[in-house]
Order: sequence, then structure tokens, then C-alpha cells
Amino acid sequence: MESGTYAFQMDAPVAYPPRRVVSLVPSTTESLFDLGVGDRLVGITDYCVYPQAQTARLPHIGGTKNPDIERIISLNPDLVVANQEENRREDVEKLRDAGIAVWVTFPKTVRESLNLLWAIMEVFDEASMVERVRAVEWTCDWLERLAEQSEGNELRVFAPIWFDPLMTFNRDTYMHDLLRICGAVNVFAGRERLYPLAADLGQAEPLALDDPKIKDHDTRYPRITLDEVINAQPDIILLPDEPFAFDETHREQFLALDIPAARSGRIHLMDGSLLTWHGTRIAHAFQDLPSLLY
Repeated sequence: MESGTYAFQMDAPVAYPPRRVVSLVPSTTESLFDLGVGDRLVGITDYCVYPQAQTARLPHIGGTKNPDIERIISLNPDLVVANQEENRREDVEKLRDAGIAVWVTFPKTVRESLNLLWAIMEVFDEASMVERVRAVEWTCDWLERLAEQSEGNELRVFAPIWFDPLMTFNRDTYMHDLLRICGAVNVFAGRERLYPLAADLGQAEPLALDDPKIKDHDTRYPRITLDEVINAQPDIILLPDEPFAFDETHREQFLALDIPAARSGRIHLMDGSLLTWHGTRIAHAFQDLPSLLY
């Protein structure tokens, strides 16, 4: 299979509205329910937990990284929704080899995520939530205008996604764009991940970008040191509960650092899905994130 076949597709590879759908993406599962087509789902992953009552009744097909391919095939779906970042290429290829249409999504900005919602409504031929999605877009426009007006005075934010090693994200991610729209500056926007790990932590020379050992390796999630956090001097630290479950013990460690966020006590434990889940959860992020930031 050609490498390009695993790229982000804005349109689903089906010629008719799908009726039997398997979702391998938790945020998409929630979005399908919110957009009025959740009744077409016949299988979801173990991490598809929203909306709780509806997802609890659906067949589960394993995790995002280790789905039960034979189980999915047995469900006879006419569409499987995947994500280029969350799901493995080999699983997508196995499903396609079995003759199943797979829609590979990968929005890396808020606007791309909103456009994906419009695409879902078109592909599923279901327009009942058009006004709600439009309202989310209006909120996005409003927040973006506010952010532009405060340019130069934005709060500097650090949001780790893993602890050991400490890991965060750069400007080429959905999370960065979400913070930008909400009027914050990601302090590690320009930091790229280096290989090997020792190089990322400043303990060795990094491999050259054209080194075959790191071909196709993702550079969007750098592993950083506490010294880098101190040097970045963030005004706010957001500690999500996923993909790593930060808790009060981690918060106390950051409070001990000589940074503005610690001196002002602005280190917040938060619902990680507000940062990491694209789709209809953007509406919740727009409601809750600004109150954490301002």
C-alpha cells in the first residue's frame, strides 16, 4: 500500500451515507452522537466513553492501538473512522485489505476540526445540528478576535502531556492552536522533538533530520527538562488528566519551581479531553478553558 493512503482525508471514502459505522477515535465517537448519527455506530474502542450512557451499550473492539480486527470485520461496517495519530497504519491497512472503507482523519487545528464536523454532517446526510456547529464557529471567531486584540500581552502557558519523561507539544498540533484561539501562548511552540531521547534532554548530539533511523518520526511532541520549564517562565501551567493522569503530587512539584505560575498559584489540574479531543468537545473547551486562563 502506498504511504499516501494513510493521509488525512477530509471526505469519507463512501458514495452513500453510512449506516453501520465503527469508530476508532474517542472524540469522533462523541461527535457522531452530538451530531445526531450515533445510532449508526455498531462498534467503538474501550476509550470511547462519551456520552457515557450510549457508549456503554455498544460493542467494544479493543483499544485505539490494538483493536480486534477480526471483531471489526465481523460487525460488517460500511465505514470505519480512524485517526492518523491515534490509530496504527497496519490496522487501517488490514481493514482496507478486507474491503472495508476507512476514513482517516487528522485535524491539527481548530478550524480543521470544525471543517471535519461539517464533512461528517454532509457524508452522513444529517443536518439537524447545523445551527449548533455554526454557533461553535461564531464562538471561535469571537475568541480569535479577542486574542488578536490582546496580541503582545498574552499569558504564557505550559501544558505537559506526559511526566516521565516530561513531554509537551509544539505549534504543529491541535492543542497549540486551541490555546492560541483562547488567547494564550504555548511556551514550547518552537520546540521540536529530537532523537534519541538523550538528545531531546540535552545530554547527547541529535541525529540528523535526514537520518534513516528517524525517517517519518514525529517531532511535534518534544521531551523536555524541568530546567527548560524554568527558563520558559510560564504564567500558567495546565495539568491534564490524560493522556497522562497528572494529580496533586505533580502539581506540588511544579509549585516548587521558580516560575510565575508557581508564585501566583496558577497551576491547574484539568480535564485533559478539553485540550486533546477535537470535534464537538471544542464547545466545552471554549466554555471552560478561558476561565482557567483568565
